[in-house]
Amino acid sequence: MASANVHEFTDANFDSAVLGASEPVLVDFWAEWCMPCRMLAPTIDQVAEEFAGKAKVGKVDTDSNREISVKYGISAIPTVILFKNGEPVRRFVGLTSHEELAAAINEAVGG
Repeated sequence: MASANVHEFTDANFDSAVLGASEPVLVDFWAEWCMPCRMLAPTIDQVAEEFAGKAKVGKVDTDSNREISVKYGISAIPTVILFKNGEPVRRFVGLTSHEELAAAINEAVGG
């Protein structure tokens, strides 16, 4: 992962790192073989840098972490879910712009 601010979430750490987080958490569900996921990666890195200290940003490799992917009904990737207070509040499927992700995080941070 390119950015030091992008966390790796797994089946093992998802509950504590995402659901137990005090700040909003943006989770990118992706896979290595997924070309749109690779195209989205720089946007995820940019959002992670921009919101460092305000929100947590990370990725779940759906191939390695099937349990959490099934739990949240991930049927197409990339899927990005924004969690606040342990609950999913926004879901984006497919390539999503920096503006859309940043607006959602700003809303979650401020709201």
